[in-house]
Amino acid sequence: MKLSVFTVATPDLTPEELAKAAVIAGIEGIEWRFKDVSADAVNEKPSFWRNNLCSINPNGSDEDLERFRLAAVNNNLVNLSVTPYLNACNVAETEHVFKTAQKIGASFIRIGVPGYDKSKNYNDLYATAVDYLHHVQEFAQQYGVKALAEIHHNTITPSAGLAHRLVSGFNPDYIGVLHDAGNMVHEGYENYRMGLELLGPYLAHVHVKNARWLPTGEEQDGIKLWKSEWSPLSEGIVNWKQLLSDLKAVGYDGYLGIEDFSGQYGSQDMLNNFASKVKQWLA
Repeated sequence: MKLSVFTVATPDLTPEELAKAAVIAGIEGIEWRFKDVSADAVNEKPSFWRNNLCSINPNGSDEDLERFRLAAVNNNLVNLSVTPYLNACNVAETEHVFKTAQKIGASFIRIGVPGYDKSKNYNDLYATAVDYLHHVQEFAQQYGVKALAEIHHNTITPSAGLAHRLVSGFNPDYIGVLHDAGNMVHEGYENYRMGLELLGPYLAHVHVKNARWLPTGEEQDGIKLWKSEWSPLSEGIVNWKQLLSDLKAVGYDGYLGIEDFSGQYGSQDMLNNFASKVKQWLA
């Protein structure tokens, strides 16, 4: 297995700084965040989801894009993915991401999955997503870039089982699943090994992060309330040594992408910690 970084987790680094930090840590691939920084955020302190200095602007020029491509290539790193937020499953926006990925030589993109908040019936959302994936599969064939649906809380794919249900009617050469056990702490936990076995050829990438549940100290109607929050890799509910063993057991040999949102480390230390811990757990 090889190591990568999703740049959402390194908001204070420029593309060039991120590439150098990845090399120091022993990380081989970069997953570029694909999202603009809103005008009201540009003067803020760098943060994961607002003023992120390591994000490709979807409205940028080819010259802007070349900066990101070269940041990786000049440091002998792989431009692994372009990772947008296609929550609306907009077909035109999705094709734009495929075109961007092709230009920088990325292997895959993250596609849209409908959110689930009880306001719309799951079955209707599922039908919409399947229709969207027919377009996505055509784009994946056309542009030579794989499309990944992420296991993510508050969507219709919070678990390996529901992600598999969505993609199983499509060709795994073109559409796969991004496994994210950290997200499954918030919602969607299933036995990891069973889920990996179910996904089979659809298992295309793995994000590495962790989370935990804590009591809020509050009660509602006599029920004690809990909340989930991000945690450092070795302090959350996911036993990463066991999960890496499960990944080995199913023959996974792709990338492990760090996406640590715990806020416990500076970016360089976070990358170093990820690389050293994963190598230790894989040994």
